[in-house]
Amino acid sequence: MGAEQQVVKLLEVLVSYNTVNDPERGLKPSRDLADFISEWLGERGIHSEVVESGGYYSVLGLLGREPPCVGLLAHLDTVPAVPERWSYDPFRLTVVGGRAYGRGALDDKSNVASILLALERLRESRTDCGVVFAFTGDEEVGGANGALVVSRRLETSGLLPKYLVNGDGMGMVPIVRRRKAFSVEVLVRPRKALVRGVVGTARFSAYYPVSQHAHAAYFVSGADSHPLIAASIFVRETGALVRNIKGRFLKSNVVPPEVELEYVLPDPSGVEVEVDEGLTELVRALLPIVKTPVRTRAFSEYGVSATPNVYDYSQGRHRIVADVRAMALKEDVEEPLREVVRECLPEADVGVRTDAGGYVYTPPDSKVVEALSASLREVGVSPRLAEGAGASDSRHFAPLGVEVVDIGPRGGNMHGDDEYVELDSLALMPVVYYRTVKRLTGGS
Repeated sequence: MGAEQQVVKLLEVLVSYNTVNDPERGLKPSRDLADFISEWLGERGIHSEVVESGGYYSVLGLLGREPPCVGLLAHLDTVPAVPERWSYDPFRLTVVGGRAYGRGALDDKSNVASILLALERLRESRTDCGVVFAFTGDEEVGGANGALVVSRRLETSGLLPKYLVNGDGMGMVPIVRRRKAFSVEVLVRPRKALVRGVVGTARFSAYYPVSQHAHAAYFVSGADSHPLIAASIFVRETGALVRNIKGRFLKSNVVPPEVELEYVLPDPSGVEVEVDEGLTELVRALLPIVKTPVRTRAFSEYGVSATPNVYDYSQGRHRIVADVRAMALKEDVEEPLREVVRECLPEADVGVRTDAGGYVYTPPDSKVVEALSASLREVGVSPRLAEGAGASDSRHFAPLGVEVVDIGPRGGNMHGDDEYVELDSLALMPVVYYRTVKRLTGGS
């Protein structure tokens, strides 16, 4: 069986397992795929175990001598799929014209299949140090019960590798930087008042002049247009008083497609209507909030991005939740943000939340980056180091001093309909993982 046929056959099995992670509908992957992978490895003489945490299942194992110096990582779970919007069954791999379609075909079961085949080959060769590997079950919802549990377990047992190749990327591009994500919550109480004026409605839509994405991590200030930020500018420039906000608010890291603002322009000759001065001040404050001068710890091509993506009214308060991305620590975001809110909304409550992961910044001359780059060149791919806009499981290893790099095959429609991986690229990935590990372990 040829290399391409081998990896496609394995990917076909992986895609057939529905491992959708969707907390909104109470869906999480079962143990079935983790058991399949552990059994597949066992049949080839590679020991592993299934690790459970919070109802999520990961596979963890060690190949070769202890202690390990290299780690291989990929995730089993996927985002949801809406079958009626697909051209093919999302849970059945469909090969058409050099592409393989299916949910997880690119993100991230292509990397799971490739790493499994690389481990099978590594089992037959000598390495001068161990290779630890893991396949996690909750990357799409933050990794708290997968990569975080695995990284801490490896650290406490003295098995944390110096280098980690994380199979979670696309384009066969080594990703050496990723910003850390923060969730910022600002709450104000309503203050109703009667004013005279002209009542109006303004609608603001998200606009992406280059590519439609909606994910907050990919929002580019200065190029893209955010509806709530536009609403803030409108209120500031017109002196409008806000009555109500409506919109499709999905989640904190998704830019709302449209926002509708009910407002009043003060005019002594107008009608008498009720406005909300508290909500007005909150909307006015959104512009300075997203412009908060966050301290950064490392270079990022994207800089700092802040997008207010959720609005609701509950328990007697207006609430805005903003997504902030930066090469920063929690205190770097929280301290200047509190200062800005004190100036603009002195009676507001503000909180900053983040997960246990960190930002990723691996120098280009790191041994793991050089080894991966050399392996890519050997298969005819010219390496171009890049920054990933979103997060990955590698963020749970970077704060522990592990030098990490993310990679993945070429493909398209990640998280979208008709997700696919390009077969010629997929066939190269097991070789890339194998050769990278051999370079890092010094084996023969």
